[in-house]
Amino acid sequence: MNHIETQRLILRHFTEEDINALFSILSDKDVNTFLPMFPLKDIEEAKDYLQYIKSWIQQKGFYYAICMKTNNVPIGCIHINGDDSHDLGYSIKKEFWHKGICTEACQAVIDMLKQINIPYITATHDVNNPRSGKVMQAIGMKYQYSYEEYWQPKLYLVTFRMYQLNFDDQQDRVYKKYWNKYPVHFIEEI
Repeated sequence: MNHIETQRLILRHFTEEDINALFSILSDKDVNTFLPMFPLKDIEEAKDYLQYIKSWIQQKGFYYAICMKTNNVPIGCIHINGDDSHDLGYSIKKEFWHKGICTEACQAVIDMLKQINIPYITATHDVNNPRSGKVMQAIGMKYQYSYEEYWQPKLYLVTFRMYQLNFDDQQDRVYKKYWNKYPVHFIEEI
């Protein structure tokens, strides 16, 4: 699906015309703190990242620009991995934080995924970013476990909380790849 609309948002593919907006989103150090990449340094890196997004869509899953309906300019991004994790990820410019925009975008993507028979989604957040966990909870995801990962490419130890939302009748299913991959894993009382 190339285009999704909600009450306030348009979720669509990034285009060449979005380079400046993409750079604005992903060059911000605050926005980038919890992303698995370094802030973009210049427009050329934004152009390269747009090519990465295009190949992501072809190979891995879904990647959308989050735009306000008022002007259709990207203020964030949301994606789903096409591998067995069906991992949900999102980021948004800080002037749009705490307005329910990520929650609204995530819910729209979930509705789309249910239509195409994706059985579940997962999402992880750094324990130092509890607001992201609140988005996961708001869209109905359930905490499953935590694990420690030496995070690439930033090369520091992170404790992640893994959430999951099952769409089918296998409500007890838990995606165990991270649990099995990382030796330090545990269940927290949340």
